[in-house]
Order: sequence, then C-alpha cells, then structure tokens
Amino acid sequence: MTSAVLSGRDRFKQHLRKVGSGEHTSKGMSREEAADAMELMLQGEATPAQIGAFLIAHRIRRPEPQELTGMLDTYQAHGPVLESTAGSRAPLCFGMPYDGRTRTAPIYPLTALVLLACGQPVVLQGGDRMPIKYGVTAVDLFRLLDLDLTGLPISAVADGFQQNGFALIHQPDHFPIAETLIGYREELGKRPPVASLELLWTPHQGDHLLVSGFVHPPTEARAWEALRQAGETDVLTVKGLEGGTDLPIGRACITARVRNGKAERLILHPRDHGCHDADVEWADDNTWADQARNALQHKGPLCDAVRWNAGAYLWFSGCSESLEQGIQRAASALQTGQAQAMLDQLCTWRSSLTIR
Repeated sequence: MTSAVLSGRDRFKQHLRKVGSGEHTSKGMSREEAADAMELMLQGEATPAQIGAFLIAHRIRRPEPQELTGMLDTYQAHGPVLESTAGSRAPLCFGMPYDGRTRTAPIYPLTALVLLACGQPVVLQGGDRMPIKYGVTAVDLFRLLDLDLTGLPISAVADGFQQNGFALIHQPDHFPIAETLIGYREELGKRPPVASLELLWTPHQGDHLLVSGFVHPPTEARAWEALRQAGETDVLTVKGLEGGTDLPIGRACITARVRNGKAERLILHPRDHGCHDADVEWADDNTWADQARNALQHKGPLCDAVRWNAGAYLWFSGCSESLEQGIQRAASALQTGQAQAMLDQLCTWRSSLTIR
C-alpha cells in the first residue's frame, strides 16, 4: 500500500513510529511529515490515543527545528490572518505561553499601550485560562482595564488593527480548531511541543519583528533555526519572565536579535538605566488592576518595569535611536497621559462595535 492511499490514521501511525521509537532508532520527521501530523491532529483524523502518544513522545524526544517549521506551516494554513496597510510601521508580534502567568505581575499589556501611544503597532495572541498553569491571560488583563477583547470576529479585529495599530488574536474566537488540542495538556500534565508554536507563530503576514519568549538555551537555538526555515527574517528572542516576553528588572536581560538567520546576543542591564528593582510578584486581579492604572499615571510598583520594557521595545522596533532614548520616550508617554489616552481610545473603539 502506498502512502498516497493510506488513511489518516495509518499515516499518523507512521509519524508516531518516527517520534516514538527508542533513543537509538527514533528519527526526525521531515517538514512535510510534521505538517501532515499537525493537520491530522487538528482535523481529528488521528485517534485520541494516537494524539496523546504522539504529544508525550515528541515532548520526551524534543522536536527538531524542521518539525516545528512544518507544524507552523499548518498553523499558517488554518489560522487567522492579519495584514498591515501599505506604508505603515511593521508591528511587533509577541509570542508568549498561552497558559499565562502565576508568579510575576505581567507588564506586556501596559508595554503595548505605551508602544501604541508612540506609534508602534502591536499584535498579541493568547487564549482562555488553560492547563497546565491556568495563569492569568492577556484577555483577563485587558478586561481588568475595562477593555473586553473577546467575542470579536476576525474582521472586527482586522479593522481595529487598521484603525488603532493593535490586535489581539483570541484562540477560542479566531483559531477554534487549535482549541481541540487543549484538553491533552490537562491529561498529560505537561506542555506538549505544540505549545512551542504559541511562541513562534504569528497571524501577521508581511514585515514585522517577531518577539519570542524562551526559558532554556537549547530552546532558543531551536527557535532560531525553525523560524529561519519558516522564512522569518527579523526575530527577537527573550529570556523573559515565566518564559514570556516581559523583560525582568531584577536581573540582567538575555536577548538575541536574529536578522536573516544571523544571531547577535544582547545583554541588557536595567541597573544601568535606573530601572533595577525586584520584579513585582503576582498577587490577584484587583491588585494588578490598581498597579496597572497607577503605572499608566507613571507611579506605583510597576512603573519601573513598564518604562524598562516599553523603552527597550521602542529601541528594538527602531522607534528610538537608543535604549536610553526609548526609556525616556516611554516615561514621557506615561507622564503626559498618552498611554492612558491610548487605552481610552481602544475602549471607545470596542464600545462602538455591535457584535451579534
């Protein structure tokens, strides 16, 4: 029987054999095979037993770069699409774990507002609370700022991106086929390699700077190669708080800029720029909401972290000529109320929508 006439289950069985064999006989899938494996999982052509076995075997063996690229191909084929208008600035597209934050206070929603106030477009993505951490998510945090970004059709998100330079892709609303794999995280008790796609995939097509969080150095190098094969020409990897893209202020920040496949290591020191302090711990929703609103007024415990993060990303994006200039510009956007005005603008846009 040739592969052309194999059923989906039988094709998947072949993929499973490659990742599920022992240490000496396991083989990597090709990019095309990995794309097919992801297709079969998303479409439900593989059985639950096959999917669970594949995910845990792949995690133990660790995915190879071309396998991640193949899975990204399938995400690109089925996921939502955003495009920038001609002549607009290339957006910053942030990739961070969808299962959220539980230990440190998130900074990225406030960073996004400062960036937007300074004319830098931003694309975020995430889902609802999910295993294994069930941490606070992007939609949770914006809702605490009275901005509900759920329940919007992709057309409304795309229009908002054109109007405001900001988009948040909410997986349950905009990529529901990917939701079918969430339950396996709870059953396996571990993040499967599919979770790596959250850090590497972006719905934005065209020029952009893709910012990807990581925890372990081998993961970073694997991401560089997978994204190179995927055609991403401008990437920033960040050893951020809890594997995300928030730059810490309690320690040196390990980042790398990868342009056309060539990586340049960048170590940033918040102490050198007056932003060094302990990273603020996550307490609860109400505490964060109060801290966030104070930060938008350039005060409170999150203020230094917001200036540091927004300043760094203004520099990375080319909006500022230096890191120091970026920090000063971020501080100005907070002090003059521009960041708060950006939040108000987004809330007004959201309230103007009639979603049935």
